[in-house]
Amino acid sequence: MNIMNKITHHLSDQLLIGYSAGTLPEAFNLVVATHLSMCDECRAAALSYDSIGGALLQEQPTEDLGAAALSKTLALIAKGSKAAAPAPAGSDLPDPLSAYIGGGLNDVKWRPIGLGVRQAVLKTSHAATARLLYIPAGAAVPDHGHRGMELTLVLKGAFSDETARFAAGDVEVAGEDLHHKPVAEIGHDCICLAVTDAPLRFSAWIPRVAQSLFRL
Repeated sequence: MNIMNKITHHLSDQLLIGYSAGTLPEAFNLVVATHLSMCDECRAAALSYDSIGGALLQEQPTEDLGAAALSKTLALIAKGSKAAAPAPAGSDLPDPLSAYIGGGLNDVKWRPIGLGVRQAVLKTSHAATARLLYIPAGAAVPDHGHRGMELTLVLKGAFSDETARFAAGDVEVAGEDLHHKPVAEIGHDCICLAVTDAPLRFSAWIPRVAQSLFRL
């Protein structure tokens, strides 16, 4: 999936380090991996953190493993979640995300959540929630705040809010201090990958009523 416009909003060093160290929830890993497949700058930074982590590991003291260490490790792997299927050739989505969906946009099982906006919640661990959002051109996501962190990666189109404009490849990192109302740009529908580690805080009562139903 080629990104023609210049990416101007990148992942933070903290997120890249967490991804390299393996400390992020699965949903956040998905956003980071998808962005890295679209962004040369962040991919280079992530590789440098991988190298630093590898060097630090080499400096750690070694310990002898018990006789049952290998069998226990293999058992843990067998009990783990199934690996995502390989991304199909020619998908209109980045490979990491396409592998989770098992195809492209035509394979997404969208669910309407109001005002023309649709979503598809992806299956990840319970530590955070990942969803695809389809926002029609000119439409808005209800204004909301955050009880934790929200990462929003634009896949197609663009949106603007009180802070900036975000186009394909851009990531908005929103914390508890941000209250915003994302609006899709006129002329093109906007498709995003959004992850949250806590429920959103909506101002209007209708989104608040629907929040538990749609896992917002």
